[in-house]
Amino acid sequence: MSSERASLITPVLVGGCFIILINFAIRSSFGVFQIPIAEEFGWLRADFSMAIAIQNLAWGIGQPLFGAFAEKFGDRKALVLGAVLYAVGLGLSAYAFTPAQHWALEVLVGFGIAGTGFGVLLAVVGRAASDENRSMALAIITAAGSAGQVAGPPLAEWLLTIMPWQGVFLVFAGLIMAALLFLPMIRGTEAASSAELEDSLGRILNKAFRDPSFTLIFLGFFSCGYQLAFITAHFPAMVTEMCGAIDPSGTLAAIGVTSTSALGAVAISLIGVANIAGTLYAGWLGKRFTKKYLLAGIYTLRTLVSAVFILLPITPTSVILFSVAMGALWLATVPLTSGLIGYIYGLRYMGTLYGIIFFSHQLGSFVGVWLGGRLYDLYGDYTAVWWVGVGVGAFSAIVHLPVREQPLRLRTVSAV
Repeated sequence: MSSERASLITPVLVGGCFIILINFAIRSSFGVFQIPIAEEFGWLRADFSMAIAIQNLAWGIGQPLFGAFAEKFGDRKALVLGAVLYAVGLGLSAYAFTPAQHWALEVLVGFGIAGTGFGVLLAVVGRAASDENRSMALAIITAAGSAGQVAGPPLAEWLLTIMPWQGVFLVFAGLIMAALLFLPMIRGTEAASSAELEDSLGRILNKAFRDPSFTLIFLGFFSCGYQLAFITAHFPAMVTEMCGAIDPSGTLAAIGVTSTSALGAVAISLIGVANIAGTLYAGWLGKRFTKKYLLAGIYTLRTLVSAVFILLPITPTSVILFSVAMGALWLATVPLTSGLIGYIYGLRYMGTLYGIIFFSHQLGSFVGVWLGGRLYDLYGDYTAVWWVGVGVGAFSAIVHLPVREQPLRLRTVSAV
């Protein structure tokens, strides 16, 4: 084993962290544009929600495709293609004036997010890391995505004070292209076993699809996407409209948060800050404990935190407490889920297999974002869709329990 691969901090990890940080800074800020775009064009809340929902669905469809593309043609080519699609989608969206135009362009944005996102980068980082460091390396790059979430919404909120939303989209298009400056640090590393190398993609997919554990992981990841996408897209607007007034003499006002709209953007950032610690801790735990039980525990805690929040009056204090608690659980599922896929099915086709699992996540994202806008237009608030999220979170906690956490090749040997 090379000394570079034996080290936790590698050039691949550092470059991947910067790319995913920029990716997430942009994609986590779309909720900030809900109200400005709807007010400018007189759209229903469901109209822009559908655009974000389509973006998430395209992201999910694109993830296994980019995973397979990276495994066949190289990680760098996949990242370049993803960045170009992301930038083109954002740039053209600045000149879109109807819901249908935004819906069509969000397909490009979604594919761009997939090409510069977790499906490609988790796989390349996982292959570059040693067995000892893999869980923590996956947690670090996931936490870097959270760092982007910390920076993105406040940056978008600030940019909206000095330019129209169209200008912000163009700035973001330039930013994602600048992420390619880190491309030289991304170098493919083969860490698959000889047995894995002998298997074709078709054979691995056939084995995975016939394995009940793969189905359970697929189903369980749905609620993660539902909760995260709904909160990212709708929580700023929800806080703006449903939260109690901010005390002008209180701590929030003293640090410049004087409106509920500003608090909504800050809430997304707080989730990102808390998630940095939560994801790193999940990576540390994933090295030492059974991943499926850790995942069940995370989904259980999410369910409880969400239920308590909606049952109590929504105040600036409860928004902050919820953001910190949910943030600690936010992307903690990603290193554990991707690590579980790599552990059970091997590293050779980890990008494609995780991409397929991630499609379930993005189906949940589509439903969460779209349903949030739809039920808001019907009932005038987000309470009903919030309770749906509580229910699917409890479902995910349960379905992870029967997962068989054992490498598939060992099961085959023991069955002979």
